[in-house]
Amino acid sequence: MRTRSLLSLVLVALVTTCLALPAGAVAERPGGKQVKKNSQHKKKGKRRGKHARHRKPRPAYWGAWIGPQLTGRQPPWDMSAVTVFQGLVGKGPSLISLSSPFADCDGDRCTYYRFPADAMDNIRGYGAIPFFNWGSQSTSAEPSLTTHMLDFQLADVLSGRYDGYIREFATAAASWGHPFFLRFNWEMNGNWFPWAERVNGNRPGESIAVWRHVHDIFAAAGATNATWVWCPYVDPKRRFQPLAQVYPGDEYVDWTCLDGFNWASNSTNPHPWRNFDQIFGSTYRRIVERIAPGKPMVLAELASTGAHRAKAKWIRNMFKMMRTKYRRIRGLIWFNQVDRGIDWPLETSPAATRAFAGGIRNRAYRANAFAGFTARPIPPPSR
Repeated sequence: MRTRSLLSLVLVALVTTCLALPAGAVAERPGGKQVKKNSQHKKKGKRRGKHARHRKPRPAYWGAWIGPQLTGRQPPWDMSAVTVFQGLVGKGPSLISLSSPFADCDGDRCTYYRFPADAMDNIRGYGAIPFFNWGSQSTSAEPSLTTHMLDFQLADVLSGRYDGYIREFATAAASWGHPFFLRFNWEMNGNWFPWAERVNGNRPGESIAVWRHVHDIFAAAGATNATWVWCPYVDPKRRFQPLAQVYPGDEYVDWTCLDGFNWASNSTNPHPWRNFDQIFGSTYRRIVERIAPGKPMVLAELASTGAHRAKAKWIRNMFKMMRTKYRRIRGLIWFNQVDRGIDWPLETSPAATRAFAGGIRNRAYRANAFAGFTARPIPPPSR
């Protein structure tokens, strides 16, 4: 058995919508004059807005999911790529993302991936925290088959078919012993991964059941060093599965999460230009206000395409929004990969690189000083 990363899993179009600003309500006063309702509240709101602009960022982890384009090989198997990335942005990331499916089934038989202890050691030795993305699927050389994997239906996991493999993986994680984030079966509210309930013959309720089943195996194996990250895709138009139907419950989730992209104009998946707030706002509020209040949030995949100045402006706005309106976000991971020709990486634009470097320069964004980190589950960084 061997370990390698699963690069650029299939993403679908991000469907976003402009959030309309409510018009000021008007009330009729005696004598026929019209006045704007709650004018005093609006004045207070302006004062609050001015205060919000000067808020300090809350302490947060930050990092990247770095592709092979920098050195020819992807981190953490090639940590020199992290060194190059650090040189670009002027700071060492505290999170480094890596991924693996359950198995590689491209040949005559499936080869199951072991827990990537060596790769995890590379990340920890650098001083960052591993952010491991693990999906209940196999690799597929044919993109059209990414949602049609009948040997990896959710029912197969629930039946116990993969319990031996999951238990071996969890035991190895426990033996490794150090804290890491585990983002299992992410973007489950969509329809582009074989673990989604809307595809592959999966049934309603199985997503939650599989999450709890795998979580329980890890707990039984003593793998309490895994911090469980539940990560749907942004859904501003509510076109995907309702989040409440795929949330495993507070006792099974340590951090919430969101993925989202500003696709803009590109030949692969063109969409209107959307700023950070238009992409993340409504889904963020549903999670922090109703689905999982009290849980910290991480953005596990985010990026923007676009021309140099436009991309840089998007990034500056992103950091401003997280400082003023998205205070529950305590970690972010830039998707620094070329995916189907789309220029997500920072290094494609010097202006974007400078904008990102300016944002994470603030000491609230923690650098790679976590080589001796032991906390479990992983808490948000403290002041």
